[in-house]
Amino acid sequence: MDTAKLRQRVEAALADFIAGQRVRLRAVDPATEPVAETVAAFVLGGGKRLRPAFAYWGYRGAGGADSDQVVATVAALELFQAAALIHDDVLDGAETRRGEPAVHRRFATRHRSAGWRGDPDGFGTAAAILVGDLCLVWSDELLHSAGLAPQVLARARPVFDEMRTEVTVGQYLDMLAQVTGEYSVERASLVARFKSAKYTVERPLLLGAALAGAAAPVVEAYSRYGLPLGEAFQLRDDVLGVFGDPDRTGKPAGGDLREGKPTFLVAAAFEAADPAAAGVLAGGLGDPDLDDAGVARLREVIVATGALARTERRISALTETALAALAGAPVEPQAAQMLTELAAAATARSH
Repeated sequence: MDTAKLRQRVEAALADFIAGQRVRLRAVDPATEPVAETVAAFVLGGGKRLRPAFAYWGYRGAGGADSDQVVATVAALELFQAAALIHDDVLDGAETRRGEPAVHRRFATRHRSAGWRGDPDGFGTAAAILVGDLCLVWSDELLHSAGLAPQVLARARPVFDEMRTEVTVGQYLDMLAQVTGEYSVERASLVARFKSAKYTVERPLLLGAALAGAAAPVVEAYSRYGLPLGEAFQLRDDVLGVFGDPDRTGKPAGGDLREGKPTFLVAAAFEAADPAAAGVLAGGLGDPDLDDAGVARLREVIVATGALARTERRISALTETALAALAGAPVEPQAAQMLTELAAAATARSH
């Protein structure tokens, strides 16, 4: 089965689950329809489906047999991803996601259009927090209702729980670094590892391995492959957050710079900058009103200090480390081939 076919099956499982939840919410009160509509649009309207793919092929690589129940189970990762992104946009005050208004902006607009009382932005923020919470709850519900035996799910539960804790802690560390102004490559790597890297690749792989009852050598190989690849994925995301095409990324150009994101890319620039360049960085990072000319100046510094080239080299090195770990792993051959292809999809992307 190729990547496109798996993606279709994951999306079908998500559509079926969300349709059932939509009926459930409507039975409570028709006023909840915008909530279900927003979840459906957000979850089904985009995304690369990398996390379910890593989980599925982690499962198959450990000897697990294909089934619709397994596909639906790993699709729960997309609902968790939705929760993380919705909350992340609230924390960052982001305007857009995937080229569309962020969820908190959608609900603020709904408030204004209806002429309701109170603060539209406050309502939008509160609604987005609740929609994100609902996606988090539903990720757990889908995991347990997809049809796998309780004893199988019991093996995977600790991985799922650990993943959710890691992402939440990583998100806090990311937010903390923005307000403390701590820009170091060591700190940036730690934040990237827990905010994104582990839950993008390593934990989905280990979830699949647990579902299949994988032996220790397979689990160890997945971690050796998954952690560096996940970090490479995040570094690519950081590069796109500064240099990406908004029409492809769905985010404003330079958004990470306006938010003052403590990324490896920025930390590497500070590390190599002379006093004048460091002053330009310090003066522009985290300024929500930074104009396009200001973004261009920061980009110039990042390139001139060699930070962009250093980040690209690190992406390549991390990817090579991951693929070397996979090459020697006791993994079923078709799954190993698909995981090799997924490594390229995760790191050589433009959005």
